[in-house]
Amino acid sequence: MVEIFKTNITSKTIANRVVKLLQLQFPNSRINFDLEDCDNILRVETKTIKIQLVEQEVAKQGYFCKVLK
Repeated sequence: MVEIFKTNITSKTIANRVVKLLQLQFPNSRINFDLEDCDNILRVETKTIKIQLVEQEVAKQGYFCKVLK
C-alpha cells in the first residue's frame, strides 16, 4: 500500500529527520520525500498504514501533513 501526503517541509535536513522518525513507527516500510514537487510530497509504502498516525507524527515536529486523495 502506498500513501501520498502533502507537506510544508522544504528542507532536506528536516525531511531526513522526519523519515527517520517515521521509520521507527513503520520499521518495514519505504519512506521518502519529493521536495521538487509543488506539494513537497511524503511517500509512505508499507503493508498497513495508519494515515492519522503519519499525520500526527509529522505534526508533532511542527509541520503540516495531509494525505492526498
